[in-house]
Amino acid sequence: MAALSSSTYISKSSINDFSFTNNKHSKTFFFLNKKLHSRPRNLSLNNALSVNQQLFSLQQETRDSDNGTLVPDSESVISSIKYHAEFTPSFSPEKFELPKAFYATAESVRDKLIVNWNATYAYHEEMNVKQAYYLSMEFLQGRALLNAIGNLELSGAYAEALTKLGHDLEDVAKQEPDAALGNGGLGRLASCFLDSLATLNYPAWGYGLRYKYGLFKQLITKDGQEEVAESWLEMGNPWEIPRNDVSYPIKFYGEVVNGPDGRKEWVGGENITAVAYDVPIPGYKTKTTINLRLWSTKVAPEYFDLNAFNSGDHPKAYEALKRAEKICYILYPGDESHEGKTLRLKQQYTLCSASLQDIIARFERRSGEALDWNKFPEKVAVQMNDTHPTLCIPELLRILIDYKGLSWKEAWEITQKTVAYTNHTVLPEALEKWSLNLLQQLLPRHVELIEMIDKELIDTIIAEYGIKDLELVKEKLKQMRVLDNVELPASVLEVLVQPEETPIVDLVKEEESTEEGSEEVTEATSEDDELKVKEPKEVKIIPKVTFETDPNQPKMVRMANLCVVGGHAVNGVAEIHSEIVKNEVFNDFYKLWPEKFQNKTNGVTPRRWISFCNPELSKIITKWTGTEDWVLNTEKLDELRNFADNEDLQSEWRKAKRINKEKMVSFLKEKTGYLVSPDAMFDVQVKRIHEYKRQLLNILGIVYRYKKMKEMSAEERKENFVPRVCVFGGKAFATYVQAKRIVKFITDVGATVNHDPDIGDLLKVVFVPDYNVTVAEVLIPGSDLSQHISTAGMEASGTSNMKFAMNGCIQIGTLDGANVEIRQEVGEENFFLFGAEAHEIAGLRKERSKGKFVPDPRFEEVKEYVRSGVFGPYNYNELMGSLEGNEGYGRADYFLVGKDFPAYIECQDEVDKAYRDQKKWTKMSILNTAGSHKFSSDRTIHQYARDIWTIEPLVLP
Repeated sequence: MAALSSSTYISKSSINDFSFTNNKHSKTFFFLNKKLHSRPRNLSLNNALSVNQQLFSLQQETRDSDNGTLVPDSESVISSIKYHAEFTPSFSPEKFELPKAFYATAESVRDKLIVNWNATYAYHEEMNVKQAYYLSMEFLQGRALLNAIGNLELSGAYAEALTKLGHDLEDVAKQEPDAALGNGGLGRLASCFLDSLATLNYPAWGYGLRYKYGLFKQLITKDGQEEVAESWLEMGNPWEIPRNDVSYPIKFYGEVVNGPDGRKEWVGGENITAVAYDVPIPGYKTKTTINLRLWSTKVAPEYFDLNAFNSGDHPKAYEALKRAEKICYILYPGDESHEGKTLRLKQQYTLCSASLQDIIARFERRSGEALDWNKFPEKVAVQMNDTHPTLCIPELLRILIDYKGLSWKEAWEITQKTVAYTNHTVLPEALEKWSLNLLQQLLPRHVELIEMIDKELIDTIIAEYGIKDLELVKEKLKQMRVLDNVELPASVLEVLVQPEETPIVDLVKEEESTEEGSEEVTEATSEDDELKVKEPKEVKIIPKVTFETDPNQPKMVRMANLCVVGGHAVNGVAEIHSEIVKNEVFNDFYKLWPEKFQNKTNGVTPRRWISFCNPELSKIITKWTGTEDWVLNTEKLDELRNFADNEDLQSEWRKAKRINKEKMVSFLKEKTGYLVSPDAMFDVQVKRIHEYKRQLLNILGIVYRYKKMKEMSAEERKENFVPRVCVFGGKAFATYVQAKRIVKFITDVGATVNHDPDIGDLLKVVFVPDYNVTVAEVLIPGSDLSQHISTAGMEASGTSNMKFAMNGCIQIGTLDGANVEIRQEVGEENFFLFGAEAHEIAGLRKERSKGKFVPDPRFEEVKEYVRSGVFGPYNYNELMGSLEGNEGYGRADYFLVGKDFPAYIECQDEVDKAYRDQKKWTKMSILNTAGSHKFSSDRTIHQYARDIWTIEPLVLP
């Protein structure tokens, strides 16, 4: 047999959407010749060609009797790793150190994923099933190696193989950087969903952008947070498969003209290309491997100005190249400037346009000669994860009308049946609005289509409410229109705007005619006759209702409104959030289309968030439930309730927690330099830094605790306070000044408290820099108490609260987001509740604006303590000032820190009391894990599939 070249095997670009028909090479490649052995730290393969010559003959040797399924052992895994160390190297050949071991191991695992990916894609193609497409600006994946081999059930084989090669699997896994494709809960939710979609065998893909530098890498210095670019792609990404043959044109600017056939044509402008990079997503204990397709941007070589380069004008030469590339440089570039806004909008449109072109191409290919656009919604479901992919709506319309020849009515009906929207926030800054002028410049054809959508909505509103009550119509249009502060179409104004009516005044002589039916006439008969004006019995004034715009305000496009209008389903992500969406955020739309609105409480994958990140606890759960089925069926966790008082279980539970806390101690020492005691309560708040999440409330509570400690003797401190390690983590957006002040404040408090010899181990404050999924996988299993203390009604759901509950961590929080449902499931007595409720917030803010709020003396005390300079020379007047006053931007304590402060510190006293009784605390911990059974992303995905996408699982044969 002729030798099979290594490039035949590993050419990433050759494995594209159409390479699924011949998987023999990939299958065999995973289990290479077991005879290949060499020293663990020097993997030079002298017989490399003989490896390729033997590949086909090895097929039968590596199969078992179960329908040809490949069963790897450690020796075949060793051969595969060695092969990649030699033939797909990212490092020089002399040594086999940890970084090289990681890349070779990851590439070895990727081979198995490609085999499964190709098989999955081929089956979906063959069956021509309806497929869901999840579009998100973020996918916060975390490290992939342990997750992939865990899902493939190869952990044992890889651990043994790497041991024989001189390395530990965990040490190898630590070499992997987190993929810098997200920031917070939005992106982690998307990744949990992909894991569940694959595990449950649903036909689905994810679509996102391939950010070169991520959001940023967070450094903590004496000045607080500093940002530097992420370097996650510096050594390459072993999981991604470039699809150089899968690319689509993207256009910006230009103009819209009428083509020769009467169709609209978008011509001129700036042209770039979006290129696909695929990341395989394996399911757990299933062959199904779905795809995350990421887009990178570039321009064709002809856009490089060679003449300018040779003449020395180098910036001009690569100007087009840089414009294209920078679209995928940074997640959420700062949008304070016009250039920043433009770049963000380019990002969003690139995601939407490339993804939809790809989806449509797949639909056409699978349809073949039976192409019927009316069946598009029967084969395609597009889910917009928040408002970032809103441009999917006009983009789908554009393609269907301008390129596929459909009428407006046909395209609009197809679009509405295809697209659905998940709302993640009630915060104004997240309910995106874009400048109409910017959109007109950047996407002129889309503005025309958005205007048509807006007109369609206006007609619907008028048809629903009529024109009798113009004030009502005016209010509905003000709240519901997609275009904000934009003139109504002329045809609509003709219907709505009526001439102004003037008062009717009767002028009569003093002596009125009493004859029935006679006309009243006033006429001066002589100079002596006075014209008498009769007092009107009724003055009838009809005010004019105007529909004028405000010339002092910008014209905007409301993306959330466009999502609601353009899709067939809108869902919130927790019960309380979905009620706020219906009753407040989109109440007018809910009244018009109640059938559109749903709730889909978020969930997290139990594979990553218990099974893989907390093996000690996982063993205990398996032992006491009598099965490993809980990893797929979290309802089994509920059985732990039956043993919550069992002393043996409690003892094992505490030992597992202790092991995780000791791991956390080592991690904190490595990352921050602070050495903390595992005997203390580990109190953790890790999430994006934002005023509504109220890290400020937490740190002010800690400052109050510290102040009270300082006022006591050593004996009194030990008697009154449980030792605590208070851990923070999260990124403040680079231009969010107030959030960065909070980070600075936390680190300053830590620097003072942690070096105070009077306090010692009774209180430590640690800020963990660069919080990400990998950090979470250490902190969450080791936590005793977690804080979810957002201002009620402002957190859509939260997913970290679910992860903490799954790991037996008890929570302190407000009735906000998924806290409400978690508290119901774990039991009210196992959740520390405080604070104002969502329905009270508006009234409390109104009370504040009227100057009626009286702050608690303890709150005033703690602010003065901060201002005293005890935490260093930094001026905290601006930060403390934001909690004062009755009105004004950045003041008046909009997030009600002062209002909830006394309830918060009193609730923390209850936490101390409960923690002293370790038997009670352990029972609470067990019941938190048991009560988290409803918060698996598997359950959430089943609901999306049933209620929104109408897709069915498809198990590979």
